[in-house]
Order: sequence, then C-alpha cells, then structure tokens
Amino acid sequence: MAKVILEFEKPIHELEQKIEEIKTLGESVDVSAEVKTLEKKVNQLRENIFSNLTRWQRVQLARHPERPYTLDYIQMMTTDFTELHGDRAFGDDKAIVGGFARLGGQPVMFIGQQKGRDTKSNLYRNFGMPNPEGYRKALRLMKLAAKFNRPVITMLDTPGAFPGLEAEERGQAEAIARNLFEMSHLPVPIIVVIIGEGASGGALGIGVGDRMLMLENTWYSVIAPESCSSILWKSWEFKEQAAEALRLTATDLLEQKIVDRIVPEPLGGAHRNPAQAAAILKDTLLEELKTLQKMKPDKLVEKRVEKFCAMGAWNE
Repeated sequence: MAKVILEFEKPIHELEQKIEEIKTLGESVDVSAEVKTLEKKVNQLRENIFSNLTRWQRVQLARHPERPYTLDYIQMMTTDFTELHGDRAFGDDKAIVGGFARLGGQPVMFIGQQKGRDTKSNLYRNFGMPNPEGYRKALRLMKLAAKFNRPVITMLDTPGAFPGLEAEERGQAEAIARNLFEMSHLPVPIIVVIIGEGASGGALGIGVGDRMLMLENTWYSVIAPESCSSILWKSWEFKEQAAEALRLTATDLLEQKIVDRIVPEPLGGAHRNPAQAAAILKDTLLEELKTLQKMKPDKLVEKRVEKFCAMGAWNE
C-alpha cells in the first residue's frame, strides 16, 4: 500500500525526501553537515505542525489508514492472545474482535472494533462497522470475563454501527442498548480506549467503563463532522467548521470530563511509530488496572454508574 501523506504533512514529507536525495550523494561527497541541518529543520517543523493541529486535522489523523488497529495493538502489547468468535445466536461479526490475552503477564479480555487495510480486508471487516451480532459477541465475551474475574479492555475505532436494513431487522438498537445496561453493572474493571475514531452509538456500544482513555490524535462524538455538516449546511463542504463546533478531540473531552486521561502518541501520530505507541498504551493500561483492581466489585459498579450519571450535568 502506498504511503499516505495528509495535506498538512506535505511540507515535512518534502523535506524528508530532500534529505534522502542528499544522502544518495554521500558516497562521493561529505554531506553530513547539510543532512544534520535539514534533519533539525524537519524536527522543528514537525513539532510546530503537530502542536498546532486543528480539530479537523486530528480527525484526519484518527482515520489515517496506517494507524495501528485493535489487532495490531493486541499483537504488540500482549502474549497468548486467543481470539473468540461468534455471538452463539446468529453469526461471527468480523468488525468486532476479542479474546483472552496476557497484558504484562496478567490475564485480561480484549474487545475492539477492527478495520481493514485494503478493499478486500475492509469488506471482510465491514469497514469497522459492527452488526448486532458483533455487539452481542462483545457482550458474550464480557460476561465470560466476569465469570472468570478478568478485567475487560475495549478499543474503540469505528465510523459507526452498520446502518443497513438487515442490521435494523436483527435489532441493532436493542443490541447496543443491552450492552450499555450490562456494561454499567459488569462486576470487573473495564477500561475503554479510543484508538481511532469513535462515532455515535457504534462506539458507545462497547464504550461504558470505569476509565475512559483517549489517544492523543483521536475523536469521539455523537456524529461525524461530515454528517453534521450535511445536516446543518446541506453539504459536506463545512466539515471543518462542524469539527470545531462539535469539540470532539481528546483535549475537548477531557475538559468536558467525558474521558479521564489522554494517552500521548509519538510525534507525528501513532502511525509514525506503532511500536512506541503500543508501548506507551501498555504502560498506561497496566497503571490503570493496578488502581482499579484494588476496588471491590460493588464499589467499582457504584462509581461507574455515578461517573456516567454525572455527564452532561451542569448548574445554572
């Protein structure tokens, strides 16, 4: 797959290409000083660009096709992953994956939405848009985790639940609502991590937890900027204004007390250094688990319910 360069990344890419061109001359001419100067300039440019990203630019980064997905993080962070399939009622939804694994030697249940890398794999994964059986599979795995007293870690990365007629016929709304109810009372620690885009009820269907974490360059909202733009302005051309109005970035949601913690990414985004991104996330998860596992199940559930009940409340 060809490397994807976003519009605001082009100045960095052009300088990096120039460095590579100069390095090819290094066999006959000493170019080390010039290369060093340009590398310093690239680092400064990258720092400047990525410390001043707009909300729409962060949406673009969250959708970057080279970002690590759920299975990538599981592979890089865990050992002994055993994927479990099916909802035991209709079928196996490939848009949601999950299974037991060891995180730092500790057994946990991982559940997350999974996208594809190309047309074939995206069709196989339904572009990361789960059907009702996907949410029912997730619930089955959560209850299995509770049975064996294992913490649950969910990873959100979806443009939304699948909106097809067949999904509605099989009870899409009920499946998501059931998960919200069951997750709010699950007697084991739940950590939710937004690793890409978190859109609408499709993300919320596995998004109720004791701790809500958001990677630095991700978004989480009731609606995608393009859809918001099409409703308010009758056109997708105003998606950037919509992104600003929605306040959907990690910083925005931390201020609104919807998420509890921002997980930093390598400079330039998780796709620039997936291994480093996974290492940072792994350390964060282990730290959060250590705190949550000290709490008794009834207290854990009580605080989880209080946390979500407090969202959206304000004083006039």
